[in-house]
Amino acid sequence: MIDLTALRSLEAVDQFGSVVAAADELGFTPSAVSQQIKRLERQSGVELLERVGRGVILTGPGRLLVEQGSRIAADLERLETDLHAHAGEVVGEIGLAGFSTAMRGLIGPVAAALMREHPGLRLRLSELEPWDAVDQVATGQADVALVHRWGDVVLEIPGHLDRRTVHHDEAEVILHQDHPLADRRRLTPTDLAEERWIATPEGTICRQWLHRMYAGTGALPRIEHVAMEFASHLELVSAGLGIALIPRLGRAPLPVNTRAIRVTDPVPTRETLAIWRRTQDRSPAVRAIVAALADAGSL
Repeated sequence: MIDLTALRSLEAVDQFGSVVAAADELGFTPSAVSQQIKRLERQSGVELLERVGRGVILTGPGRLLVEQGSRIAADLERLETDLHAHAGEVVGEIGLAGFSTAMRGLIGPVAAALMREHPGLRLRLSELEPWDAVDQVATGQADVALVHRWGDVVLEIPGHLDRRTVHHDEAEVILHQDHPLADRRRLTPTDLAEERWIATPEGTICRQWLHRMYAGTGALPRIEHVAMEFASHLELVSAGLGIALIPRLGRAPLPVNTRAIRVTDPVPTRETLAIWRRTQDRSPAVRAIVAALADAGSL
């Protein structure tokens, strides 16, 4: 019998090029990944990896096992889903991932309510950036994820995943109450061309959108300070260290000495999507989770 957990480790080694990188992605130790692959080799009776320089590649049998095993794993997942669908029970262990503000504004309350309503359901929550969440659902490490998509910033979603829009969000500029623009009802990127920004790190979707927002102004945002969490942004604005663009979803209460002002031309909006594998389309648990997130997101 092929060990499906070990098969997932072999797939990760193939995808990321080394045992260490695969272990880091899966949250295992390199030793655990190596042991899982050795177990697969004992079960199959063939070598699955070969060394090339400092890395490894799959042997011919290893590649065959990944290709055929992935299809078998999908068939098993579909079978398990059909069994649960036939019983009509919202049960099982489901991995639910999401970005930080969705974790606070949607996932936390929804997860608690679902597990109270369905005692046989267990949710494992993990906070991830959208690209990582897509990858985890695509590779079976999570079952459902909430991801966000800002304007025309590209978020690739593989074809074997399904999706549903559950929420539309808008970001506002947060300024100190003593800022010269704090009494305005609307602001544009042109109004903010010379401002000092507090932003998320380079490579995040929110940072990409901040740069896209400035298209047509002939300038780039002046990033003065970098912090991952929007709660930190609020405190830095409150201290008078700059301005920040912060979504409404999951936003902490504004410090009393700050103001939130809408932005236009363009309006910074983001779409929140629930994603899951098509093999779980009929899963009562997945359907219940997505429906509950959509209901909460529409409030």
